Amino acid sequence: MRFGFVIVAACVQVLAAPAIAQNLTVEQIYGADAVSLDRPLVSKWLGRGDAYTTLEKSGSVADGIDIVRYETATGRRSVLVDAAMLKPAGVGASLAVSDYSWSPDGQKLMLFVRGAVARRNNPVGDYWLFDLKTHALRQIGTDCPALSLIYADFAPDGRHVAYVSGNDLYVEGVADGAATRLTTGGSERILNGRSDVVYEEEFGLGKAFEWSPDSRHIAYWQFDTDGVGTFYMIRNTDGQYSKPVPQQYPKPGTTNSAVKVGVTAIDAPATTWFALEGDPRNNYVSRMGWADAGHVLIQHENRLQNANRVMLGDIADGAVRPVFTDSDKAWVNVNTDVQFTRAGTFTWLSERDGWRHLYLVGRDGRLDLRTPGQFDVVSIENIDEAAGYAYFIASPDNVTQRYLYRARLTGAAKIERLSPVTQPGSHSYDIAPGARWAFHSFSTVDTPPVTDVVSLPDHKVARVMADNARMRAFVAATPHQPTEFFKVDIGGGTVLDAWMMKPPHFDPAKKYPLLVYVYSEPAGQTVADHWGGDRYLWHMMLAQQGYLVASVDSRGAAAPRGRDWRKSIYRQVGIQASADQAAAVGKMIATRPYIDGSRIGVWGWSGGGAMTLNAMFRYPDLYKTGIAVAGPANQLLYNSIYQERYMGLPSDNAAGYRDGSPITFAQNLKGDLLIVHGTGDDNVHYQNTEQLTDRLIGLNKQFSMMAYPNRTHGITEGPNTRLHLFTMLTNYLHAHLPAGPKEGQ
Repeated sequence: MRFGFVIVAACVQVLAAPAIAQNLTVEQIYGADAVSLDRPLVSKWLGRGDAYTTLEKSGSVADGIDIVRYETATGRRSVLVDAAMLKPAGVGASLAVSDYSWSPDGQKLMLFVRGAVARRNNPVGDYWLFDLKTHALRQIGTDCPALSLIYADFAPDGRHVAYVSGNDLYVEGVADGAATRLTTGGSERILNGRSDVVYEEEFGLGKAFEWSPDSRHIAYWQFDTDGVGTFYMIRNTDGQYSKPVPQQYPKPGTTNSAVKVGVTAIDAPATTWFALEGDPRNNYVSRMGWADAGHVLIQHENRLQNANRVMLGDIADGAVRPVFTDSDKAWVNVNTDVQFTRAGTFTWLSERDGWRHLYLVGRDGRLDLRTPGQFDVVSIENIDEAAGYAYFIASPDNVTQRYLYRARLTGAAKIERLSPVTQPGSHSYDIAPGARWAFHSFSTVDTPPVTDVVSLPDHKVARVMADNARMRAFVAATPHQPTEFFKVDIGGGTVLDAWMMKPPHFDPAKKYPLLVYVYSEPAGQTVADHWGGDRYLWHMMLAQQGYLVASVDSRGAAAPRGRDWRKSIYRQVGIQASADQAAAVGKMIATRPYIDGSRIGVWGWSGGGAMTLNAMFRYPDLYKTGIAVAGPANQLLYNSIYQERYMGLPSDNAAGYRDGSPITFAQNLKGDLLIVHGTGDDNVHYQNTEQLTDRLIGLNKQFSMMAYPNRTHGITEGPNTRLHLFTMLTNYLHAHLPAGPKEGQ
């Protein structure tokens, strides 16, 4: 088992809805007393799902955390570990547990106490073992510096724990606490068992090691970041002198980390490296996992990421043999959760027939399609080999929604929907081993989520875990119209999905300003029928103040509309999508006479910030006001894996990089533009904003700008940051895109 942040909201006392003004205010959404969803707790399934545990506030120890067990079928509750048991010797306070994992036999707990956040969001902290029988509590990794451990993980047999400290891999006996260092040479530049920054961001690979099924070996990645360009962020708020914060960050066309993968035995530390072909700086090992106790399945991608070579590595000598290659003229997607069956096949998602489907792949490379049809599998949720089913999320009839389906693993392909037809919207699941139970969450764009426990496959609700009654009452008490979902035909056979929020007292005979919320990068989808959190509330507030708020997914957005839809963006990120956005706005103006074409605004964050800049610079006569938050202004300044995946290498697509970058067209700015960025952004560097504003100044283009000191990409750190940010955004809109209706003409 491993640590994972499986979040299930906990039941809290339902209070009366707070008194709110007729319309929302920024303070009610982002202030200290803002209403939020029920407090989320980390919940884990036990065994085959007959019970589960959660972290809950202690009833006996102030600021303590109890570990509580629930019987799944009956809901019977018992305190399994009282917070009073989690007080280390000589320490008065109970451990501030933020996550935990169970040993495979369910007799020991590994508890995580979060410390200072290391590079990006890696969970560095202290880990403790608690024995349910003896109540013994001891810390793991006591020979390592305090708060330095990361990614601690039980072996499958529960006898050892592996972890990373100081960028080296260790293993420690659960019974005796004896620790063995498995790797050497870990440093700021050599990373063993943990990923570099771009693998973490783009491949979702933080923890970079895996236990063998027999618990005797560990396969791991090693990243050599020496030679990778160093990007320096600067902290200016910590004293008399500035502090540089270095980050090894490969940008398009520059040197990547040299990555290799190998295996070490836990009782005889010595690494056998797999004999992968090609330059380790110009190929990626995007995933690997154990096929059996003697072999590792490796996904080896070329730098262009249009060929994923799947191979088996022999741990005895490091030899590899190919199984099959998944390829595409554009790019291929990484398979993040490959699972092996007892028959030796493994699960695989591929777009090879034009749709993202589930296949079973044999070790001879033969593929067996299990989800035929003209629809995309969004994600695999569970493989229940005993019953012969794969559970997956899809939405064949409405790409803005999400539902649970299952497909047979053998025999004639058969697919059935399990999410209720009476609940149109978006469903998510954490399915227990054995697939008899699931934590289930359901929401729509206008209704906060309800989390419950359901049985499968009948989808009967056993109990509600969180109904978010306060947020529901809060939303219901403020005037609003249901969000409208619709389609926009921009011609040439292209139809785009969109939504729009209208003022509560909307009058179609009048004209209203339109604010368009954009993203439209190939990594996301904005037109989705699920709860949108505080951003939804802010959009609702703007609608109450007299704005139309809309969003459109351009071609290339990550919607389940097939391979051709998503990959039409290839080599022209920022070019095609911004044209689609402008065409959609033009079509809405032409077909919806209540839109005031002289008051069109656009805003977005990250890739949406880049899209906002492209909108303002490329279509200056259409968009009058723009707000770009944390946006890449120059595609050459973002990371190599993301940008090269969708654009190719700068050396063979120089025109695409140039024409897809907003900074190229800054001379066209006519309208009012606000640029916002955190100076500590380690994803989209503040450098983007400085280079863009430098060019705008050189062009004598007037604009507004706000820099948030030391804030990262989400601009959340520090007291009142979000309140300050969205107050500023609101005020800017009112000053430059006047709200409210005008009489129709």
